[in-house]
Amino acid sequence: MSEAIKAISHLDIEKQKDCMMQVFALNNNYKKEYASAPKVFVLTLGCQQNEADSEKLMGMALEMGYEKTNVPDDASLIIVNTCAIREHAEKRALSLIGQYKHIKTKNPQLIIAVCGCMVVQEHRIDEIKHRYPYVDILLGPSILHKLPEYILSRRNGGRRIFSSDDGVYSFAEGLPVCRENSFKAWVSVMYGCNNFCSYCIVPYVRGRERSRKKEDVISEVKQLVADGYKDITLLGQNVNSYGSDFGSEYDFADLLYELDQIEGDYILHFMTSHPKNASKKLIDVMANSKHVARHFHLPMQSGSTSVLKAMNRRYSIEKYMDILDYIREKMPECTVSSDIIVGFPTETDSDFEDTLKALKRARFDMIFSFLYSPRKGTPAAEM
Repeated sequence: MSEAIKAISHLDIEKQKDCMMQVFALNNNYKKEYASAPKVFVLTLGCQQNEADSEKLMGMALEMGYEKTNVPDDASLIIVNTCAIREHAEKRALSLIGQYKHIKTKNPQLIIAVCGCMVVQEHRIDEIKHRYPYVDILLGPSILHKLPEYILSRRNGGRRIFSSDDGVYSFAEGLPVCRENSFKAWVSVMYGCNNFCSYCIVPYVRGRERSRKKEDVISEVKQLVADGYKDITLLGQNVNSYGSDFGSEYDFADLLYELDQIEGDYILHFMTSHPKNASKKLIDVMANSKHVARHFHLPMQSGSTSVLKAMNRRYSIEKYMDILDYIREKMPECTVSSDIIVGFPTETDSDFEDTLKALKRARFDMIFSFLYSPRKGTPAAEM
């Protein structure tokens, strides 16, 4: 994947809106012929960022004249938004995609689009291209805004599209969103990651970090509050590095402070934080806020400094505990959750015992623990 970040211009968005109108016209003719609108089924696998992306995909589909269905057999458009964080997630996605073959056999006009992190990987692109010939479109997470263009092409008899990604794109502003919930909302503040933890596929499938303009984020949150949303979660692969790509001193703590000034009855959450960027400034903003939830998700991953080094996490367990102590000093009522990876390459019994000691010291309110899953293309997979 190219590291150059391509801007999404007003003309790019207008092109997609024009494609939406053309697909809408096709679907309107379908509705006249069959006395019902064609339906869309969206399946989301993986993280909250995928859930937010799926709300945009659904929003565009509804704008194109599709009606939502929870039954894939009834759909004229099936969208599978995939995850690549672990092998199990990819196998599940491929299994589900395999089950749609019989639907395509019954309805050859069905369009199946596979989106998300899994389809950025070359070996998965080749696998789907050859083993799943009934899949019409592959669409990487950087170019989800091109869905209308690709659907229009396919509806007009165009060839299968394997444009998993043709670069790393900035945010597509101004596209329709269909929120799954009337009181809870996801707001992406940034995409991508620059950390390259040795076990993690995210930088390779989501691209380098790029932040939304603060004005766009603030405007979206203001509108959500005005619309009555009560629980708003700010999303990013590493929200703590928000703004670093702007080359200014404005950071995530500043953004959180400004969002907290919005008047209304709501709670702000955020995830995920990287400990190396979890600043005292951010913790102070949280402690003095009116709307920010007293919850910090801070992935530790291991209690062994040597394993953390092999993971390329760029902090020691002592540094992690200093951050944790400061959180609890400033917000004694704060709940803290964490992630733990077990069985990482090079991990010894002694390293594992260090993790158990760290867990006893940390006293987390909740942890998500995972068996290490090798990701092809990452340094840890070769260890």
